[in-house]
Amino acid sequence: MIPNTRSSRILTAVMGLVASSLIGIPAHGQFSASEREIERAVRVEWMKMKRELPRPGDPALQKFVECVASNLIETLEEPYASMNWEVVVFDDEATNAFAMPGGKIGVFTGILKAAETPDGLAAVIGHEIAHVTEDHVMQQARRQMGADAFAIVGAAATGLGDMSRTATALAFTLPFSRRDESEADIVGLDYMARAGFDPRATLYLWKNMASLRENGEPAEFISTHPSDDRRLTELVRSMTPALQKYNAALDAGLRPNCLGRG
Repeated sequence: MIPNTRSSRILTAVMGLVASSLIGIPAHGQFSASEREIERAVRVEWMKMKRELPRPGDPALQKFVECVASNLIETLEEPYASMNWEVVVFDDEATNAFAMPGGKIGVFTGILKAAETPDGLAAVIGHEIAHVTEDHVMQQARRQMGADAFAIVGAAATGLGDMSRTATALAFTLPFSRRDESEADIVGLDYMARAGFDPRATLYLWKNMASLRENGEPAEFISTHPSDDRRLTELVRSMTPALQKYNAALDAGLRPNCLGRG
């Protein structure tokens, strides 16, 4: 995570807010919370975020992102195929996206600078969906509700300022482990290929992210989802089977039409 950026300050602050909302949940052991209890708390904070964070003035952006996401979700198996997925675009310059328990996906408008195309955005959203389907976000939520909860709340209280009423649902966007990130890369690559999005766009996405960072722009997605030689090597290694699935999807007529960005 890049320090001293608006987005990273929000992420630190709101982690404490959601942690504090979960501290009152009846628990077994120290800050233990069930999956249902975590999802209930997330829904409350998600509603606050939708109410308080600005949304894009152009409604076509929301439709564009929903189109990409819905095509990816159609590739999922149960129980995720029938999960109550919700994807919302927030008007913020942060080059980032996030996933939460229960199928809540947030996309900041800033990441469209790097995604550029429907295929590039599919790489972003596919990666975030994979964090849900591979249980990364729920495991992270359980860890975060552990012994560090009070420390997080205290840290948030010292720097929250006027952000106290915004973005509370971003509590589960602390960096994942490299293992989780690698798994989300590969699983997301599979989702986008089977949906008919060109998996090669993943490589262009990371290249664009690196370029933004080199130009001094805060690219939080690349900082909270570390990109290194090993990661790119794994993506390249997985590209041949992904392209085979992509070509099969094209043969089946599964090329999404999500070009309406207004």
